[in-house]
Formats: sequence, structure tokens, C-alpha cells
Amino acid sequence: QVQLVESGGGLVPSGASLLLKCIASGKSFHDYTMGWFRQAPGKDSEFVADIGEHGSYTHYEDSVKGRFMITRDAQRNVVYLQMNNLKPEDTAVYICAAKYSSGVASYSLRNSALSDSDYWGQGTQVTVSS
Repeated sequence: QVQLVESGGGLVPSGASLLLKCIASGKSFHDYTMGWFRQAPGKDSEFVADIGEHGSYTHYEDSVKGRFMITRDAQRNVVYLQMNNLKPEDTAVYICAAKYSSGVASYSLRNSALSDSDYWGQGTQVTVSS
């Protein structure tokens, strides 16, 4: 079975950093764009960041640019989200997702919903106190 399992969330004060990790298993993800969505209480899921099949391009939601960085291991089934200078408004469940994108140059999840992804995980809770 295909699984995406996130880890690394926690309760931290404003200004702190966290490193989220997503391990995808069950198939090859070499032809998949992978990324992160987040869902805060009472809100729909929203795009955070993604990274292309070979790590050659990335996209970020405007509010996290300069603070978050998405990376992908050489084998392309492990994805990280380094989050720096966290703010209370970053509080949410962070969900790893994957979308088949072979043959599509510079594909992005930026304008997609989480449900448009082919696979996603259960999420990891990030809580940032004031």
C-alpha cells in the first residue's frame, strides 16, 4: 500500500524552527511532484510548498517565502520542510502530498486542492504559541 507518513511537528514559541519530514513508500515517486499543504481549525486546506520531480524547481505560498524551505532526497521519496521564524498563524496540521507530473514542465500544486493530489498522509500538528 502507498503511504506518506509525516513527522516533526510540535508545540513551539514564536520565532522557533521545526523540520518536518515526509517518507513516501509503496511505489516509486520519481515522476511525482511532492509538497505540503496545511489545514488550520475551521479552514480548508491550503498550499504551502512543493518541489519538482528532480528537485529542480520549488514553489512557495507567499506568506512562507523566505522562512520555509522544501527539499527532497536524491532517491526522491523523502521530502522535508524546514520552517524558520514560525508565527502563530502557521499553526495547522501539515500534510504531505504527491501528484504524478511526468512530462509536465514546472508543474506546481500552488493552485490545487489537497484532494487533487494522488496521495497524501495523515499530517503532523504544528502549534506556534504567541
